[in-house]
Amino acid sequence: MLTRYLANMMTKSGKAPVFDDPKDYGLDYEDVTFKTKDGVTLSGWLVKGGTEKIIVQTHFGVQCSRSGYTPKGKGLYKLYKKNISFLRQAKYLVDQGYSVLMYDMRNHGNSGQGTSEYIAWGSAEAQDVLAAVGYISQHADYQNAEIGLLSICMGTSATSFAYGLEDGLSKYENIKALVSIQPLRFTDNMREIKISEKMASKINDYNMSRGGADLMESFFEHVPSIKIPTLVIQNTNDPMSDIDKVREYYGLLGGEKEMLWLDLEKNRAAAYDWLGQSPEQFTAFFNKYIGK
Repeated sequence: MLTRYLANMMTKSGKAPVFDDPKDYGLDYEDVTFKTKDGVTLSGWLVKGGTEKIIVQTHFGVQCSRSGYTPKGKGLYKLYKKNISFLRQAKYLVDQGYSVLMYDMRNHGNSGQGTSEYIAWGSAEAQDVLAAVGYISQHADYQNAEIGLLSICMGTSATSFAYGLEDGLSKYENIKALVSIQPLRFTDNMREIKISEKMASKINDYNMSRGGADLMESFFEHVPSIKIPTLVIQNTNDPMSDIDKVREYYGLLGGEKEMLWLDLEKNRAAAYDWLGQSPEQFTAFFNKYIGK
């Protein structure tokens, strides 16, 4: 059934392995686990640099993990032709004096299954971002550290939903800045890949009928609650994004903000790869607000 196929494509992580190793980058780290308020055990790496400032990275969804993306085992459809290693930007951040928490969201990598086995496009994963920040804020070595959020695609929507939660991210005064990479809503993505509004609605109805989330729920309503300085990064040639909706997201942000437009190949994942190729650009933004 086409509806089921499309729903699975959008909400089942498939193969999202942790394929990389910090040791291969000469990084000091420890394997960590922590729990969300709704009882999901999350797994990650605490990559060790300085103890005064730390970046919490939240990866993109469906085919990704803390380590990034690999085309291996992805079948006929591959988002990108080569590995995208997020440890490249972690290495650069450590060299700049940051520690980095890299974790797998629920239903990805080595983390546990969520309250549903289906990816929620950020609404459920908001609990993961909140748990990651809570873990760092209570950690003996980092409880006084300033935090930057590096939120990628679904990581951005999860972060936005987490700012909308009662007792959510807004309570953490130690969060000083956000870098948001390619914010994307389900409805906008469906339209850009030529899925009709009627079919998108059928996909959503089917997903909810099997215990999944309401994918039509928009994280945009929570974006004004983000009062911290934010850098938004977007590839102008991304075929899956509505650029006007990215501008709308940017306009809704409630604090200081900057926009960085990239001119990369016509592939959404090109911007994810860019993070490791040019980490100095987004790190410079963090440096303006963190560790001063």
